Amino acid sequence: MPGNAGIAMEASCIPGDVLSPKELACLAETLAVDLTVVGPEAPLVAGLVDEFEARGRTVLGPTSAAAQLEGSKLFAKQFLQTHNIPSARYAVVNTPADISPALASFGFPVVIKADGLAAGKGVVIAQDESEATKTTTDMLSGVFVGQAGRRVVVEEFLQGPEASFILLTDGTAYLPFPATQDHKRVFDDDQGPNTGGMGAFCAPGILSPEQYKTVVETIIEPTLAGARKLGHPFRGFLYCGLMLTADGPKVLEFNVRMGDPETQPLLYALESDDFAEILFAAAKGSLGSAQLSWKQQSTACVVLASGGYPGPYKRGLPITGLDEAQAAGATVFHAGTLLREGRPVTAGGRVLGVTAAGDTLADALKNTYSAAEKIHFEGCHYRRDIGKKAL
Repeated sequence: MPGNAGIAMEASCIPGDVLSPKELACLAETLAVDLTVVGPEAPLVAGLVDEFEARGRTVLGPTSAAAQLEGSKLFAKQFLQTHNIPSARYAVVNTPADISPALASFGFPVVIKADGLAAGKGVVIAQDESEATKTTTDMLSGVFVGQAGRRVVVEEFLQGPEASFILLTDGTAYLPFPATQDHKRVFDDDQGPNTGGMGAFCAPGILSPEQYKTVVETIIEPTLAGARKLGHPFRGFLYCGLMLTADGPKVLEFNVRMGDPETQPLLYALESDDFAEILFAAAKGSLGSAQLSWKQQSTACVVLASGGYPGPYKRGLPITGLDEAQAAGATVFHAGTLLREGRPVTAGGRVLGVTAAGDTLADALKNTYSAAEKIHFEGCHYRRDIGKKAL
């Protein structure tokens, strides 16, 4: 719900987009749903899980209080600081008068973050004082990302490769997924503005054994313990965006759900056939000693976006070549699409996630790009360098 042209081929899609937690709970009761899995962050922050649990319905995701790890950048920074979890230094900007003193604490480039939810577009790396001041001013005024920017967090710029570390937890027990790497900038060589993600890959070696151990011991376990200590155990998918600095892994951000496009290569690599049962166990608080098994392959996803994205773009443009892409051995996951007269058309900024596997990362990328080239719609663009740095 609301689904898209791809999901409509697999399941019944329910119309509707912005429904309150109460309306969604009523819908789940009407449909006698056994398990609700929440994908996006906004309903989690709005309290969907709280409403479902109050009605005795089984739902996978954090409560509104626990979801503040993503819902408020300031809450997340304060949480990290309180629990001694490695992260960047930061300052808070509430008014234009705070901008200059906050920036004085940092060199350049510097990271400017909208405090609230901004669909992946609320982070700007400012190269100098002029850009940082303008960006912060635009956020505070609501020009840039609306209400999400009414408070701003200024952060130290961290250097190193990024990694995404996602896990499934029932609040105590947890199942870590393989590390992935996302590509946020819209153009090749990390040029242009940030997006919701233009591609990702899952392959051995993103984290060394030492880095993996450090992430688990200094970030994952303290985060879950900290949430329990606050009285809001975290249940569901926890996404840790990491920077692998010379001083060790540090947290860039938390997401309180699976990441897109990391989910596509991750679940494409999943070998276990009992994923639904494991999700149900996590929702019930009984994950226990469950295990997931993974294919011994690399996987990659390339996002095909609408012309103009992440700025304004056209909708309703016909999409061709999907069958040819899938015949080439890829799976085409739909994002911003819908069916019009039985045919798929564009309906969003990020339209499709073309995903394929291979024995090596190079093979996976070759298979993914070979399939992507068979798909066409007006203005279609995508990065040609996903995974290039890893290669």
